[in-house]
Amino acid sequence: MDTPTTRLLTSPDFVRLVSRRWRVSLVLTVCLCVVYYGYILLVAAKKDLLAIRIGDATTLGIPLGAAVIIAAWLLTAIYVIWANRVHDVEVARLRQRLHE
Repeated sequence: MDTPTTRLLTSPDFVRLVSRRWRVSLVLTVCLCVVYYGYILLVAAKKDLLAIRIGDATTLGIPLGAAVIIAAWLLTAIYVIWANRVHDVEVARLRQRLHE
C-alpha cells in the first residue's frame, strides 16, 4: 500500500533525520558516559588526588563531582538547543510535506 505516510517514512529525508538524531544522541551519551565513568574511575584509582585539600573543608573531589553534574546539564542543554533549532524545524517541514 502506497500511502503518503509510507512514502514519507521511507523517504531519504526522513531516514536522514532519524539517523542524525541517533548520531547526536549517541555522541552526547558517549560524552556523558566518559565524564561520569571517568570520575568514578578517578575515585577508584586516584583517591589521593581527589583528597587534596583546596580549602579548609573542601577537597578536589567535591568540585570535580559538581563538574560532573554541570556537564550533564550542559550536554542536556546542547541536545535541547539542537533539537529546537535543527530537529524540530526538519520535523515540521516533513509534517507539512505529509499534509500537502
